[in-house]
Amino acid sequence: MKTEQRNGGILLHPTSLPGPYGIGDLGAEARAFVDFLVRAGQTLWQVLPLGPTGYGDSPYQCFSAFAGNPLLISLETLVEDGLLEPEDLHDAPALPDDRVDYGAVIPWRTALLARAAERFFDGADADLGQDFDAFCAAQAPWLDDHALFMALKEQHALATWSTWPAELVTRDPLALEAARARLANAVAKHKFCQLVYFQQWAALRRYANQRGVRIIGDIPIFVAYDSADVWANPEQFFLDEKGRPTVVAGVPPDYFSATGQLWGNPLYRWDVMAERGYDWWLARLRMSFTQLDVLRIDHFIGFHRYWEIPARAKTAAKGRYRPGPGAAFLSAAREALGDLSIIAEDLGAVTPEVESLRDRFELPGMKVLQFAFDGDATNPFLPHNYPRRCVAYSGTHDNDTTAGWFAKASPDERARVQRYFARSGEDVAYDFIRGVMSSRADTAIVPLQDVLSLGSEARMNTPGIAGGNWQWRFRSGDLRDWHVGRLAEMAELYGRAPAQRGPGSTPAAAAGTAAPDASGAERR
Repeated sequence: MKTEQRNGGILLHPTSLPGPYGIGDLGAEARAFVDFLVRAGQTLWQVLPLGPTGYGDSPYQCFSAFAGNPLLISLETLVEDGLLEPEDLHDAPALPDDRVDYGAVIPWRTALLARAAERFFDGADADLGQDFDAFCAAQAPWLDDHALFMALKEQHALATWSTWPAELVTRDPLALEAARARLANAVAKHKFCQLVYFQQWAALRRYANQRGVRIIGDIPIFVAYDSADVWANPEQFFLDEKGRPTVVAGVPPDYFSATGQLWGNPLYRWDVMAERGYDWWLARLRMSFTQLDVLRIDHFIGFHRYWEIPARAKTAAKGRYRPGPGAAFLSAAREALGDLSIIAEDLGAVTPEVESLRDRFELPGMKVLQFAFDGDATNPFLPHNYPRRCVAYSGTHDNDTTAGWFAKASPDERARVQRYFARSGEDVAYDFIRGVMSSRADTAIVPLQDVLSLGSEARMNTPGIAGGNWQWRFRSGDLRDWHVGRLAEMAELYGRAPAQRGPGSTPAAAAGTAAPDASGAERR
């Protein structure tokens, strides 16, 4: 991610947007949030991974590294397009407006999307039919497997793919052909949902880009085991003859955890990927950049080395470091894609080799201000120690909100915060926002929860806790003019406002040209 000017933005996943139908989506409220960013002098909107979520609702454990999340489809836009009737939305279950009740939202929205698909295939929109054919042809390398995978999961009560009949686990060609014929309607429905998602996302991205806002996306380095990616590409992962992982991902024991973190994701066979020219990974990156302007890669450290854990282990304590693909992969990516608009999530056990790999490809790392107050003035997360080429955060989706963190911090940490900012801590969220905005970092990002000065009740994710995550939403009306004023003033004061980008660099020009949607079709 190369930048010649300072900029700032907000971290907010679309599921957290307000709206009447239980979960944020890609419709009017998303465009209203873009308008808020523009008024507040912010030029970046960072989101979490956008794929279809599975058990636990985590955007970091998706059924596909290529597909979009149908839960984000705007139902109101489907009404405007004639694919749903207004009365279809009248039977919405009682849904809270401050959190996502996935148990209620998923079945209701899934049924509405099936209804919209049925109307589409009955001929509701002839122009969309042409888009559908073009989309299916252009995206066939991943879409065919994803749509069949999801149809098979539905047929098998959402069971993990390795528990399906053996001929489907091993992808016997005759079994796959029979399944496609048997489940043709379900397969077509999933392809329709992907078309609509990508068209709605492309329209939102164009809206943002045209107003000088770029979108930063996020992909985890590892993919979920129960995914179309692993099922369709078993030779590229460490699996046994029954399709089960032999080794899995995680991180070793450290100061924070005596047993480490057992993530459970299957590990790549980087040797096989190298022989194939990293084709799967390059396709993944290309697909990501059709949707995003900048890409954050979670656990960038894994490109240098990763922690390999036996699949049957109960914790991550016993494992070993294995070499990642390193510069060979990043060189292939740069050759295929040009300059890499990538942020390297380099938090954790960063070694000199990781830093060298990051810097060789001129990728900015991350600095999180909440990590800064457990030591002295040399702490690398203190703003006065930031390099220019980095992205500074008050906190991330995995952190408590700044107000929540401060309330639970040790007396020594609280005292260091008060001394560092020469403030009482009564407005600590904005102390932290000012800290990252005023820093040397080229880019500064703050979660919307900090803009709203919210406490721990608004935390997005608590790592290691299985339930209750990914649910937070803000309400319509929570963002006030004074939020706009405070952010806009800091953007101007610290040289991050669009007007300060330099001669001939208007917000629209700085954003670049918005890419067409994944099908190449121009839809609103």
